[in-house]
Amino acid sequence: MPKIQSNNINLYYEMHGEGQPLVFIHGLGSSTRDWESQVPEFSKSYQVITFDLRGQGQSDKPAGPYSVPMFADDLSCLLQALAVASAHIVGISLGGAVAFQFAIDYPTMVKTLTIVNSAPTLGDPEQAKPEVERRVGIVQQLGMRAMGQALAPNLFPKPEHAALRETFIERWAENDPRAYIEATRSMLGWNVVGKLGSIQCPTLIIAADQDYSPVAVKEAYVKLMPNAQLVVIPDSRHATPIEHPAEFNAALAKFLAGHS
Repeated sequence: MPKIQSNNINLYYEMHGEGQPLVFIHGLGSSTRDWESQVPEFSKSYQVITFDLRGQGQSDKPAGPYSVPMFADDLSCLLQALAVASAHIVGISLGGAVAFQFAIDYPTMVKTLTIVNSAPTLGDPEQAKPEVERRVGIVQQLGMRAMGQALAPNLFPKPEHAALRETFIERWAENDPRAYIEATRSMLGWNVVGKLGSIQCPTLIIAADQDYSPVAVKEAYVKLMPNAQLVVIPDSRHATPIEHPAEFNAALAKFLAGHS
């Protein structure tokens, strides 16, 4: 299990394949395992790098507070340690926020940017805080498994999603509660909307048509970016790469092929 020192903590990472580096950043409460349907496909043409954010998966879980810029800095240190000068960057949900921040803070390290079901801000902190604290409360009072059981039916609602729901709940239960809470709070007050115009690299925004936030939100911030395009995956929810891997992989592959 490879780990590398980054920002004085050990980050777990995996590398597969050869070619231009392609980094996948997972969402809140998840890990490298989020990308099980992407690694075999993209490692045929790229050097695929997946890693666990601090506080999650097999990476170290230091005391907080955590922040989105901190996660982005961790990634920068990881890539430097791996001698990766620049890479295609893909992030989902919290990982999408980290990807936005990374592209702003380290523009020369980003060949292309792909954002999946994410946004450049949670919005007004006072409006976002109740939902964040609701999740924190569930974890504190009922535990991580209960949080997974609350989320799974929304992410994977169909009868044929039964196995996905079960896997999701089991993996969610493995999270360290304290570190999960720190990661959950990391986006409160974070806002890079005013800096989106500085992201010059080719950018793909992938949006589920039934994500937590409507497609219109993604359309609005795509207009603020000079080199961005939007792809909508129909009949899809927040965990698009898991729920609809074929459609997701096709959209990403087409985009990368045009910029590799």
